[in-house]
Amino acid sequence: MRQNAICVVRTHKFKATTDSDHTFNIAPNLLQQDFAASQPNQKWAGDITYVWTREGWIYLAVILDLHSRRVIGWAISNRMKKDLAIRALNMAIALRRPPRGCIHHTDRGSQYCSH
Repeated sequence: MRQNAICVVRTHKFKATTDSDHTFNIAPNLLQQDFAASQPNQKWAGDITYVWTREGWIYLAVILDLHSRRVIGWAISNRMKKDLAIRALNMAIALRRPPRGCIHHTDRGSQYCSH
């Protein structure tokens, strides 16, 4: 292939995981792109992604502490529903017991706005 100047073009299927076009209440963006945190449990960020496994696609919800950049809560499911985000958040709360004023930032998709 190299001798003939032939290249492989890989195509990746893109699967949208954020539904921003919903009718749920949307919380204000308190971070305004300021992802720096001076101490633990000050700012958390959450998101959902998908991972291919031998059994098929699974969804992974993760909560990060923006101070340490460590995962403090997670949940997996074969369906992307609000329960997935709630279970990840509950794990983070149980592990860290955040103080009043801790910000949980997400992309404000329907899974985060519907509860």
